[in-house]
Amino acid sequence: MPVLGLHLIRDSLIIGIMNITLSLDDKLVKELRKLAIDRDTTLTGLVRDYLEKLAAENAISGRKRRELDALERSFKQYSRRLGKRTWKREDLYVRS
Repeated sequence: MPVLGLHLIRDSLIIGIMNITLSLDDKLVKELRKLAIDRDTTLTGLVRDYLEKLAAENAISGRKRRELDALERSFKQYSRRLGKRTWKREDLYVRS
């Protein structure tokens, strides 16, 4: 599955770029172009950076979710019932 324009075909890395079309308000585009100039980039660069960060955050949160699920499964798999507790905490610390 391609991720951020990268494709792996038979151990060879092929970088691909996909063009997309966005419908944005003219006023928004003008403001974003000014922002892009201030940041020494382009409108395309701003959009690309944002989408790359969004994809990275999603990958991290997905990984965390999978790790938490695995941890919960291991708790269920390895937990054991020990029966009723027949002692009191004070009994453990009886002093002579």
